[in-house]
Amino acid sequence: MYNKTVTPVYCKTSDSINTYSGRKLTNKKIQTEIFYPESDGKPMAENTTHYELIVKIKENLEILFADDSNVFIAGDLFWYPVEGDNKTKYAPDVMVAIGRPKGQRGSYLQWKEKNIAPQVIFEIRSPNNSTREMNKKFKFYELYDVKEYYLFNHTSNKLEAWIRYKNKLKQLSEKEISNWTSPELNISFEVTDTLNLYYPDGRKFKSMNELERERKSEKLRAEKEKKRAEAEKLKAEKEKKRAEAEKLKAEKEKKRAEKEKKKAEAEKLKAEKEKKKAEAEKLRAEKEKKKAEAEKLRAEKEKKKAEKLEAELKELRLKLDQY
Repeated sequence: MYNKTVTPVYCKTSDSINTYSGRKLTNKKIQTEIFYPESDGKPMAENTTHYELIVKIKENLEILFADDSNVFIAGDLFWYPVEGDNKTKYAPDVMVAIGRPKGQRGSYLQWKEKNIAPQVIFEIRSPNNSTREMNKKFKFYELYDVKEYYLFNHTSNKLEAWIRYKNKLKQLSEKEISNWTSPELNISFEVTDTLNLYYPDGRKFKSMNELERERKSEKLRAEKEKKRAEAEKLKAEKEKKRAEAEKLKAEKEKKRAEKEKKKAEAEKLKAEKEKKKAEAEKLRAEKEKKKAEAEKLRAEKEKKKAEKLEAELKELRLKLDQY
């Protein structure tokens, strides 16, 4: 069993009283405070089934409207519809106020909530709830503008539902309930061995244990995915570094090859130049040789000519001597 926390809430109101000061009677207004209890000291639920159903409905509705900041959902919270009246109140097992912001409240003071009444109410009837008590609750919800009221008796495993029609709460038939989707919440209902509720996408409302297991499983999956992503990132970074090293090596090799090519081209150019120089030297040598040979031939020819001339002169002297 869980008891609601008792925290007093006071709201100010004005009353006119007579006070006497000296000889003069005056009327003064003083501020009095009205106490709006946040607890009646009664347990939230009478058994574990009762409690688990309340928590399942409340927490799954919180999940459904997690992204909508203007949907307030509460469990076992006193609702005061009338300012200045702390007697008229009820604490529905679960209530949904669409158009009111999320946040902590000790009770739902309707006049402080832009006078918006909770539109949807869920009650889980326990064995100790009398028919008279449930009728009083029904009249309260009908009087104070509840649009949808769902009552599940987990002992008899029966769901009853009412929808506002012409300023009254009209009860749905069993056939209507079997195919019913909440106009305000867009959730659907099914009664098997217990009450089942379904999200708009068809997913089933889960118990706190199931949600916790799912949360842990999701956390584990997320951690595993994070580790996998980190490993992939590390692998990618390693691959990037390897690729950069390969690129650097290739660029270095390219530069070395270009340098070798330039060197080879320079060597080739030098060799060609040397070859041309050698060929020029050879040509010059051959030319010199031919020139030398020509000189030698000319010299020999001159020699022969001189020798012939000498011989002729000698012969001429001999002839002259004979005369």
